[in-house]
Amino acid sequence: MLHVKLAYTFTRSSTMRIQLDNPLFDILSAIHTAGSVGQAAARLALSYRHVWGELKRWEATLDAELIVWERGKRARLSPFGEKLLFAEQRAKMRVHPQVENLVAEMEREFALAFDPDVHVIPMFASHDLALSRLKEFMARDTGLHLDLQFRGSLDCLKALSRGECLLAGFHVSEDRARGSMTQKAFKALLKPGRHKLINFVGRQQGLMLAPGNPKRVQGVQDLTRAGLRFVNRQNGSGTRLEIEQLLASASIATSSVTGFDRTEPTHLAVAAAVASGQADVGFGIEAAASAFGLVFLPLMREQYYFVCLKEAVDQPALSKLRELLRRSEWQGLIADLPGYDVEGAGDVIPLSRALPWYSFRTPK
Repeated sequence: MLHVKLAYTFTRSSTMRIQLDNPLFDILSAIHTAGSVGQAAARLALSYRHVWGELKRWEATLDAELIVWERGKRARLSPFGEKLLFAEQRAKMRVHPQVENLVAEMEREFALAFDPDVHVIPMFASHDLALSRLKEFMARDTGLHLDLQFRGSLDCLKALSRGECLLAGFHVSEDRARGSMTQKAFKALLKPGRHKLINFVGRQQGLMLAPGNPKRVQGVQDLTRAGLRFVNRQNGSGTRLEIEQLLASASIATSSVTGFDRTEPTHLAVAAAVASGQADVGFGIEAAASAFGLVFLPLMREQYYFVCLKEAVDQPALSKLRELLRRSEWQGLIADLPGYDVEGAGDVIPLSRALPWYSFRTPK
């Protein structure tokens, strides 16, 4: 049986980093993309001899063939090599929130130990690709440390009410009509006069499909088709609520969707499941689909908000965060994420404006 040992290191680099990286999978991914050992070595800025030696060393360790040769053709990944690469990608995407949580906890303690002037913002947030970049940017350019824990949207708001965090992150679709599932889920957790919303980003949500859309999926009505395998998000997530609301609007029972009870914890994990052929269709954000080269069928725009208690919104740390979200430097850092927009980023939004089921005779 193959055993895994995790380790970590320190760095002063403020650039984006990949957690749980392993040189073997860098090589396998480069060969998968480039189609040859030589081109893979060039992509990785390594010598052909080094890459070849590493492949042979790992083949001996794993007791399995990683590349195959055919006369007159370039080397390519073996079937086992392909399976190993996809298994690593799926596993990493599944544990990504837990790894980020662990890194956040360790960095928080080290930051407090080395820099007594650092401001720490404890935050529970629904999974989002831009949040990790925000965390990096805050620490580098503003001296703020985001103690980030990934949870489902509803769980984040409950944690805020229990006083477990200063800031919570959640997202809602633009379908926020009175009587909607969105209202039923969120109204009890957000209180006028008690909570304040801060605009973060807008995102496109939709169906993620294999390259070329071989199943010819055109919309949610196709999810009931025989033989079509769906992969879902976990209960308590805002994305799960949104797909349930879409199905309800189309008068589709969740029990008629094959795989509706199969769940993954993040957008990236859903995309990885589709990319690896474990599912035919998933629901999530466009940026996750793009990261895996999937076809994306947009179905809705949603707004991602930060929420805090009213008395916290003007505290120095959150004031600084709001100012940061308005800066062009930060907005430029997520310009490459497909389906994102930063309209009104950093603005404080009244509940009555963001969520139409709240209405008052006088402003609160």
